[in-house]
Amino acid sequence: MSRTALRICPLCEATCGLVLTVDGTSVTAARGDRDDVFSRGFVCPKGASFGAVDSDPDRLRTPLVRRDGELREVTWEEAFDAVAAGVRPVVERYGPHAVGVVLGNPNVHTMAGALYPNVLLGALGTRSLFTASTLDQMPKHVSSGLLFGDANAIPVPDLDRTDHLLLIGANPLESNGSLCTAPDFPGRLKALKARGGTLTVVDPRRTRTAKLADRHVAIRPGADALLLAAMVHVLYEEDLVDLGALAPHVTGAGEVEAAVRDFTPEAVAAACDVDADVTRALARELAAAPTAAVYGRIGSCTVPHGTLASWLVDVLNILTGNLDRPGGALFPQAATDRTPRPAGPGRGFALGRWHSRVSGHPEAKGELPLSALAEEIDTVTDAGEPVRALLTIAANPVLSAPDGDRLDKALDCVDFMVSVDPYLNETSRHAHVVLPPPPPAQSPHHDFAFNTLAVRNQVRYTRPAVPLEPGRIAETEILARLTLAVGGLHGTDPAAVDAMVIEQTLAQSVREPHSPVHGGDPEALAARLTGENGPERRLDLMLRLGPYGDGFGARPDGLNLERLLAHPHGIDLGPLRPRLPQPLKTRSGTVELLPEPIASDLPRLRQALTEAARPAGLVLVGRRHLRSNNSWMHNIPALTGGSNRCTVHLHPEDAARLGVGDGQPVRVKGAGGEVTAPAEVTDTVRPGVVSLPHGWGHDRPGTRQTHAATDPGVNVNQLLDGSLLDPLSGNAVLNGVPVTLTPLTGAQL
Repeated sequence: MSRTALRICPLCEATCGLVLTVDGTSVTAARGDRDDVFSRGFVCPKGASFGAVDSDPDRLRTPLVRRDGELREVTWEEAFDAVAAGVRPVVERYGPHAVGVVLGNPNVHTMAGALYPNVLLGALGTRSLFTASTLDQMPKHVSSGLLFGDANAIPVPDLDRTDHLLLIGANPLESNGSLCTAPDFPGRLKALKARGGTLTVVDPRRTRTAKLADRHVAIRPGADALLLAAMVHVLYEEDLVDLGALAPHVTGAGEVEAAVRDFTPEAVAAACDVDADVTRALARELAAAPTAAVYGRIGSCTVPHGTLASWLVDVLNILTGNLDRPGGALFPQAATDRTPRPAGPGRGFALGRWHSRVSGHPEAKGELPLSALAEEIDTVTDAGEPVRALLTIAANPVLSAPDGDRLDKALDCVDFMVSVDPYLNETSRHAHVVLPPPPPAQSPHHDFAFNTLAVRNQVRYTRPAVPLEPGRIAETEILARLTLAVGGLHGTDPAAVDAMVIEQTLAQSVREPHSPVHGGDPEALAARLTGENGPERRLDLMLRLGPYGDGFGARPDGLNLERLLAHPHGIDLGPLRPRLPQPLKTRSGTVELLPEPIASDLPRLRQALTEAARPAGLVLVGRRHLRSNNSWMHNIPALTGGSNRCTVHLHPEDAARLGVGDGQPVRVKGAGGEVTAPAEVTDTVRPGVVSLPHGWGHDRPGTRQTHAATDPGVNVNQLLDGSLLDPLSGNAVLNGVPVTLTPLTGAQL
């Protein structure tokens, strides 16, 4: 007898609502939920394949512990005994920083990944934190931190009301959006055009998004910051700057004018390969639009000047008066955000509070560059202990970080390694203990992170669609028990972790004058929380104390868990609203338009104006496919094949010059190594550019991803040696790097 169950899709940032068909305990179908308050029935191929992802036979079902060199199935008790016995001696002998933690992208797609890693890091006390953020989005966090005083205060384009949208380095028709949570991003762009709006795309590839655009600018890879700086120059030169209602909240506009004086459209034209008149037109159109928003994503972040490009995106929004106004770029307000504090100066945002041991990379947002992980393991210095134990949680840095071969070897050198992962993949195969979470249908879901980036304020929560199968434990319990095991409290009831967080949160809240529970009794308040378990009680707590919450009765019509459960398709909280100055946490209490670290990095951008700074020959850019999400999806037959292939895109002119035929194997070589893949000759890339998708390279021994291994592809990040970083953010430079390409014949294969 089949039934239906609701589930928010965890497979990309769009967070679409799904209706699952469940037969017994198996998900047999998935479709879009037409009644979902946010996605309104939209579903992409990944969401439609939810059942296949959920039931993948290669998913691990029991924990594994390495004994006599082999990973063997054990009980959960044996697994956590092994964790405590392996990690605690490292902490006690070498100190907490000798334990590294790697958090992968999937953490932000689960409740467990949102609720527990910070508690785990607190229990360990380590500064050796590495995450996927330094492979894609850290420049945006750093620029937001410097501008607004809060690294998580990221304005998003008001897609549904804007008149003019400029996308740079973004391809939401394939990605479904990134740092901009928007179900049916393609439909929203089509609606923009249907209401007479303008879509401009800046990208070296003619992507599916670029094909939809009114104007496509095929920029030279890596030159995004130069183009944006020139647009800012035009705004000042032609007296187009108009802060409007932002004026009282902005300082430093005059300093920015002086800072971009050298970046004229003519000066940047050769470096960007964009005519000066096109650059001027882009700036004029932006300034003339009734409302407009500039949105930059991974293509503008994973380049040598990623933080400057991210900063300039918001500078353009600010100087045209489009920040914090409907139709522009606004700050979302999630239901689980902390109680809004009164506007006023904050503590600001600091970089480089500590540095990596080997290369001295500054931390950003508490993280060190993931590109530096291998050297932090395999290099001995006088600056401290190397990373001797490693925890990887939903992470596969052997594929996602530069020079996976070096990291692959380094992982064999750690004293002890724990992986929380549903698969034996290229990274987790090295672990001494593997702790597999249950499939998504057996887990609850609330989007803590993505609702802070959503283009419409809303709140949704879905309980597990099917019960945990025998022998499994919830991912929340796995991370709670892991926290206790590495923190020296192995054997304590895992519910103690949630109880501790609730106690600490309420103790702080009752002391805050702006809190709705100021002066209350923490124990009495905790007793009023509802929920079937600790994670639900924590969600209830966050909802009650949040900006729409009931404040434990202070606002009778406000949110709590019970009210949310009564609305299974979610609660619409309305369009984005202007919020300044409340989100600002800078020391001045204003938007600080030219922070000192940005000003200090601008001379490096000026150097990029010279011809000597531009790579000669071919340069590399990445790409992704609608049916992929990093390395997650390649083991699902329904999501591979067809156009989702690991091929080298190159322009017909380059193919003719190099003697490359369509489908011919080619060798691509970079500073970190070389790979061989079939060529795909296409005019969707500009001349001088080659493109390889990321997330492939499933050919290492010891993994258990049967389908992925049948068509493994190659690891594009092996072309990189990890030495190229954006200095402010530590973000890896993955795009615009020089490579060589050689066609191969039968004798060379």
